Amino acid sequence: MITFFICIVILILGYAIYSRYIERIEKVDSGRQTPAYKNNDGVDYVPMPWWRVFLIQFLNIAGLGPIFGAIAGAMWGPVAFIWIVLGSVFAGAVHDYFSGMLSIRHNGLSITEIIGIYLGKGTKQLMRGFTVILMILVGAVFITGPAKILSGFTTDFAGMTFWVWMVFAYYVLATMLPIDKIIGRIYPLFGFALIFMALGLITALLVKGYHIPELSHVNMKNFHNDAGRFPIFPMMFITIACGAISGFHSTQSPLMARCLTNEKLGRRVFYGAMISEAVVAMIWAAIGMSFYGGVRELNSVMAEHQGNAAYVVNEVSNSLLGKFGGLLALLGVVAAPITSGDTAFRSARLIVADFLKFKQGPVRNRLMISIPLFAVGFFLTRINFDIIWR
Repeated sequence: MITFFICIVILILGYAIYSRYIERIEKVDSGRQTPAYKNNDGVDYVPMPWWRVFLIQFLNIAGLGPIFGAIAGAMWGPVAFIWIVLGSVFAGAVHDYFSGMLSIRHNGLSITEIIGIYLGKGTKQLMRGFTVILMILVGAVFITGPAKILSGFTTDFAGMTFWVWMVFAYYVLATMLPIDKIIGRIYPLFGFALIFMALGLITALLVKGYHIPELSHVNMKNFHNDAGRFPIFPMMFITIACGAISGFHSTQSPLMARCLTNEKLGRRVFYGAMISEAVVAMIWAAIGMSFYGGVRELNSVMAEHQGNAAYVVNEVSNSLLGKFGGLLALLGVVAAPITSGDTAFRSARLIVADFLKFKQGPVRNRLMISIPLFAVGFFLTRINFDIIWR
């Protein structure tokens, strides 16, 4: 438990101290006009309060990484705490901050266009294709994932197909409509669910007396049940990918760079959202290592259920918070991928719009780009997606 709280303190200090050092490197200018005002089009470039932008950024980047990834990462033992903390403070949050600030400095451009400015046309063309494909893949997997969880609640009257259509319909609206109409209004509710889930679960865990393993020289080893095939490096590092090596985040920061009203707010939004995600990951990693009685027990449960972290989430939520609290917690788990999936498609639309130089004010222009993207995304939900995702 001491290790857990020390790690939380380091994350907070990382934001309080190291992010200010990063901000000085960036040389922010609070008097410089941001793209939200300069290019205000009422659709994607829309000035919004910083707390709304923060919640959108937090939910955009979170997905299932700080939940499922942290649970899977806990199978390696307390060494996972080190990677979540150091990776987030010195890599993930720095990466997200500069991705967002570079976009602000370059008039709100998508990350692919910024890459072209610094690395040349060839790299730009490569990254355009790769990033759009990545966005469609992420969007598609975040249709099927939430639909599967929701169908588990409604087996009597609504199955998987129904929820796929519901999630898909929401994605279409969230991608097409101005960012302040749906995303800007519904994300605070989703944010509450996700924050309640994390804080409620860790409080219940501590009150009920569960033991969180400490990081010591004895525990500084690989606890994975198949350590030969899954060494700490690189396997743990790419399992807990919620920020430290997540290139997906760099596609999301420019979305919020188009809504910030002041460069000084970039530290709160971009660096702060990654630290918040790291706190959620720390909580889920701690729960994973302690709920079943230890790391070895977690490994046994994960092996028994073919690595299905959703089983652990469901059992943990219902056991620690009861049926109602467990339902709220699971809704937070559903909100996390949905709020990454919708902005994955939105990001894909904007990346394509940037390189085609299509203004996105007119609905017709948005439809011309979005229809092909959604057609491919929906097709991917109809096949065995596990193979494509690998």
